[in-house]
Amino acid sequence: MEKLKILGGNKLNGTVRVSGAKNSAVALIPATILADTPVTIEGLPKISDVEILSSLLEEIGGKVNLDGEDLTVDPSTMISMPLPSGKVKKLRASYYLMGAMLGRFKKAVVGLPGGCHLGPRPIDQHIKGFEALGAEITNEQGAIYLRADELRGARIYLDVVSVGATINIMLAAVKAKGRTIIENAAKEPEIIDVATLLSSMGAKIKGAGTDVIRIDGVDSLHGCKHTIIPDRIEAGTYMVMAAAAGGEIIIDNVIPTHLEPLIAKLREMGVRVDINNDQDQLLVVPGEKLKAVDVKTLVHPGFPTDLQQPMTTLLTKAEGTSIVTDTIYSARFKHVDELRRMNAQIKVEGRSAIINGPIQLQGAKVKASDLRAGAALVIAGLLADGLTEVTGLEHIDRGYSHLVEKLEGLGATVWRESLTKEEIEQMQNS
Repeated sequence: MEKLKILGGNKLNGTVRVSGAKNSAVALIPATILADTPVTIEGLPKISDVEILSSLLEEIGGKVNLDGEDLTVDPSTMISMPLPSGKVKKLRASYYLMGAMLGRFKKAVVGLPGGCHLGPRPIDQHIKGFEALGAEITNEQGAIYLRADELRGARIYLDVVSVGATINIMLAAVKAKGRTIIENAAKEPEIIDVATLLSSMGAKIKGAGTDVIRIDGVDSLHGCKHTIIPDRIEAGTYMVMAAAAGGEIIIDNVIPTHLEPLIAKLREMGVRVDINNDQDQLLVVPGEKLKAVDVKTLVHPGFPTDLQQPMTTLLTKAEGTSIVTDTIYSARFKHVDELRRMNAQIKVEGRSAIINGPIQLQGAKVKASDLRAGAALVIAGLLADGLTEVTGLEHIDRGYSHLVEKLEGLGATVWRESLTKEEIEQMQNS
């Protein structure tokens, strides 16, 4: 186990290249199960979620070659082996194995998913979709059992807009007999990315990126080559970092339209954001004074919940009172107590955090409780006076590829150290 050390106060400058989208990768990799011949996905981020999913495909008999950022999966030798727990519990997106294996084998046994603890995130909409397609679902000894004699297209209305349920139903429906219509579907760019891969494999999908998706089932899917989209959340994290601690930072390999809600908020705060669509780049330059703003997270195309925590850190620099409201996840303010250790003036009321600034953050020992909380604490460390130690790096490693190298490239003083035996024992007892 390791910790991240950050010596704050450096003005960051330079160019940072954004990696492939984590939230696409964790769905694209299970989608390869549906093909009959090899699938190659290019540009994957180097994160633990990718490594875990790749090894899970090997467990069910797939031939997997992960070479740097490129993954080739030969699914022809896969069998419907149970995946009851173990690695499945290390990431939330393991639930995509349900839809993919159900679509291919008409049966699956998958342990209940793990990942970051962000409050209730039920999979009832996933199950509703699978049952509508003709599957029988049971929960036995902590694992979900999915069985179907055959899958038939259906009209499915999602009671809650859910990225996970939208993608999972797509995976199960692409080889079902007849037409499936998903209504009140999520519209995130990652859904379009998954639909693009499936279409390249031979699926017939229309409407991805809108709230109604139509899928005409096909008998078989074939291999293809697919390049993943850039990670809009990683890009947004570095944009917030640039606004907080930057001189001038160029964010390279971005799709600016995916970042419109954040760009609008940063400009409202007084941050300069220049868009270069020809080179897929953004230039971010902080203003002399940052203005307090209110932020409310919403489903896409609203302000993304995954950028709420980094934004909270940035708002400690803004003059006045800001209110951040998260309408998506009720428990996504666990980073606030850690920011308070660093002298932040924040209080939480219900689903909102009230931030008073500007305040000078102070270095401290803090712990990441989840992936985006970790990003918020890294930004805080870059802003703080003195040395900050961040533990809980297993969360950060799930979503940020080459973090230390990228920060060093911008001029940050940051490094990783192994935890001592005493520190590990103290964490385990806390």
